[in-house]
Amino acid sequence: MYTLAFLLALAAQRPDSFAAGVREYITVDTSVLALTHVLLIDGTGSAPKPDQTIVIRAGKIAAVGPAGSVQVPAGARTMDLNGSTLIPGLIGMDDHLFYTAAGGRAVQMSYTGPRLYLGSGVTTIRTTGSRSPYAEINLKDVVNHGFVPGPRIHITAPYITGAEGGGDMAIVNSPEAARRFVAYWAAEGATWIKAYTDIRRADLAAAIQEAHKRGIKVTGHLCSVSFQEAVSIGIDNLEHGMLTASDLTSSKQADVCPLNLMAQISAADPKGSAAQATIRSLVQNRVSMTSTLAVYEPFVANRPTKDARVLDAMDPGVRESYMKMRQQIDSSREGWVAQETFKNAMAFERAFVEAGGLMAAGVDPTGIGGALAGFGDQRNYELFIEAGFTPAQAVQIMTFNGAKILGVQQTLGTIEMGKLADLVVLRGNLTTDPSVIRSPTIVFKDGVGYDSAKLIASVQGRVGVN
Repeated sequence: MYTLAFLLALAAQRPDSFAAGVREYITVDTSVLALTHVLLIDGTGSAPKPDQTIVIRAGKIAAVGPAGSVQVPAGARTMDLNGSTLIPGLIGMDDHLFYTAAGGRAVQMSYTGPRLYLGSGVTTIRTTGSRSPYAEINLKDVVNHGFVPGPRIHITAPYITGAEGGGDMAIVNSPEAARRFVAYWAAEGATWIKAYTDIRRADLAAAIQEAHKRGIKVTGHLCSVSFQEAVSIGIDNLEHGMLTASDLTSSKQADVCPLNLMAQISAADPKGSAAQATIRSLVQNRVSMTSTLAVYEPFVANRPTKDARVLDAMDPGVRESYMKMRQQIDSSREGWVAQETFKNAMAFERAFVEAGGLMAAGVDPTGIGGALAGFGDQRNYELFIEAGFTPAQAVQIMTFNGAKILGVQQTLGTIEMGKLADLVVLRGNLTTDPSVIRSPTIVFKDGVGYDSAKLIASVQGRVGVN
């Protein structure tokens, strides 16, 4: 336990110095800084507060309050943020460091990923399934040491699945194999395990038991095991909400993923008995859920999924394949995910939160490639507003709730005195215009301010390459 605590403390510290390749993106690095006259959404769920001042000292939040009552320290650098909104750094759950796209492109995002996340205001990520785990472990190390700009990285082991899986995932065919897998990756530094669609209940149970024995957690993109079954054997978190919940199918067999899962889910009622029983199970057992609406939206016909920023960031070949796929989907009657199904998924998530469930958010930059690292996290905010959440609720889901799930809520996730200064300055009023989430100007991590536009410009045309 001493070693773990030491490593966590070390990871929370900013580097003593930054490499030139990081410093070129830093626009603010002042020991004492005052951000004045800003609209504050603090991540706690409280109502937005106008005309606030936030004082940052040595990378931490030293004071927060109305501009007229917070004294700016002598010698502090002052930035007047009138006309801007300030939110906590986003905490991206299910935020991979690899990318897949239409046309079969699949790459590790060791260059574009960390820059896109940080430039978009995402200051902490959980990788939530890895294809190249050592690349991600090494990337975490170089970010921590100030050699590469990027977010804090919580490492998840490679996917663990059952006999029907394969590819770059670990196939486990026995509880013993599951325990051995977890023990190895826990020793390598993973703090989460990700179970995938075809894992069996007995193997998942063994993985969960071994993980908890070693002080790490388990999440899952499940199918062969239902949400309620996973809850009963102790899972910590579940990914994707209603759209992967095989509880909502009528022909579910034990340890088998229904072949027509999406078709059956499309016919499910988010307010029906099966959905409500699933929600009750998660809430009563304090199992959290990750929303990834942004990665499903590109599969829905005639949705706003051609953001110019996204297309500009893509490699030209990726962009061409994506646009062809979008044409196919938009010209179909409903797309691969029906509009009504997508709306039902939103309603399921609202019902989960209203019932007391703990929900966070992530982009999952996979599928046909339309949900990019960082940009997709931002898009989740707009989708939460469309789903009926308030701005304060949406920000809380994307910040403080993720911190709770990761166990870092004492230092991150809200804008409160004593916490690390992970902050995002947005140009405009986020409470009246959801698209303001796409307009970060400065992203603070540990009190160091990064130029968002410069980070985003550095990846133009490179997503899908590196």
